[in-house]
Parts: sequence; C-alpha cells; structure tokens
Amino acid sequence: MLVSFKEILDIAEKGEFAIPAFNVYNMETVMGVIKAAEEMRAPIILQNYSRLFTNGEGYYCAPIIIAAAEKATVPVCFHLDHGASEVEVMRAVRSGATGIMIDKSTLSLEENVAETKRIADLCNAIGIKIEGELGHIGAASNGDEASTDYTTVEDAVKYVEETGVAALAIMVGTAHGRYKKAPKLAIDRIAEIHKAVDAALVLHGGSGVPDEEIKAAIKAGIRKINFGTDLCYAFLDKVFESSRENVGIDLFMKDAVASVKDFAIEKIKLLGADNKVE
Repeated sequence: MLVSFKEILDIAEKGEFAIPAFNVYNMETVMGVIKAAEEMRAPIILQNYSRLFTNGEGYYCAPIIIAAAEKATVPVCFHLDHGASEVEVMRAVRSGATGIMIDKSTLSLEENVAETKRIADLCNAIGIKIEGELGHIGAASNGDEASTDYTTVEDAVKYVEETGVAALAIMVGTAHGRYKKAPKLAIDRIAEIHKAVDAALVLHGGSGVPDEEIKAAIKAGIRKINFGTDLCYAFLDKVFESSRENVGIDLFMKDAVASVKDFAIEKIKLLGADNKVE
C-alpha cells in the first residue's frame, strides 16, 4: 500500500526501529526490494535519487514504484532522495512521490533553514512532509568519512523548529558510497539530538557501516537509514556474473532481482523492520 512519509515515520517511532530506505533505479531493483518487503512483512521506503528527476529517468521509474507500492500488502513510501532544487521537488511531486527530501546542507545554517522552510511550506500545502539535512554528508571516496564535524544539538533544534521538517538527516560520522575505513558513529550525539527534536532522525550513507554501529544508532534514535551504493553493487555484481548466452532480458535479470531481494532482506532484518506488518 502506498503511504505518506509521515505515516511510515510514525510506524518506525512507535516500534522503535528504523525504516530501510532503498534507492532504486529500474524495474528490477524495485521488484527485488518489494519481494523482500513482502516476505519480511516490513514497511519500506523506495527512493529515487534527485538526478533521476534532473535527467528524466524518474518519469519512467516513478510509475513502476507507484504500481509496486499500490499492489504491495505492506506500507511503502515513495521518496525523493537529496532533492537538489525546487525543479526536482516539483517533478517528484507531480510523479506521485509521497515524501520529499530537500538537501541544502552545503549552505550556511541560515540559508539552509530558509530554503528548506520554503520547500516545506510548498509541500505541506499539499499534505507532503519533508526531510532536510543538517551537516553535509559527503562522499566516502573523497575521504569524507573521517569528518568529525558533527551536527550539534543546538543547530538541530533551531533547524527543526524553524523549518518544520518531519525528518532530519544528521552528520554523525557517515558518508555516501563505500568506505576506505569502516566508520564509527557518534552514538551519544544521535541520542542527544533524538531527545531534543520533534523529528525523525535519518542516517545517510548506510552502505558499509558495521552492523553493531547500525544497531547502536537505532537504539539511540535513528528512524530511517538509506541504502544506495550496496544495493547497486548487489544488482550489478550479479548482472556481470550472468551468462551473455541468455538473451531474454527478463530471464537474464532474474538472478539480479534475487540478489537485490537478498540484500534488502539482510538490511530489513538488521534494522528490526521485519514482522512489523500483520
């Protein structure tokens, strides 16, 4: 069933677990994640990265996500990940997204607040809650995983109160992509921010974070964790292994779909999202 961003966040907060948010790019990655969610009876988020709505792929991918969500017997939110601007936000909304992220984390705090609030007001007017980001979560390939410039409690409180975001991605030691060195998260900072703000906390850069760190982050208050890079590897590694003799694309892709499903099941269990739907 297709549900709103706020609905799925409320499920996570009530159950004290984290919703897995999977970045999907085509029909096969959608199929793999949905199969996993159904089997595990788990609420999930299917995300499209902002670039897909910049370049046009989102026009084709969005209807697949919506059809899969509406058919599913578990709650599924369709979310825009790292919305770059109002253009991508509006394209995602018009394509049926039920959740929106606007990422202005490279701006100053004041500019970030102002731009996020502007987008939040637009989306809230049509009943869509949004996610913002405070503290730029960079790329692991650039060595950004070493950053200890964590989001402060003071800034988080100001940001949530002035923007009204439903979810807040915070900088607590992660980065996007695959890490050169496994990160150690600022668990105490997560707990402090969770206690101080009225917004669901989000961990970006979930791929490659050690399981014990993920579990500790959830216990401290993280309610949404993003997985993008490792899902892509789960899909592509299997594609590269598949025989070129099988030219029926639907048959060729079966192993790749199964690989994505297995990856999603692993993360659903890790986040404690399994068996949360009757």
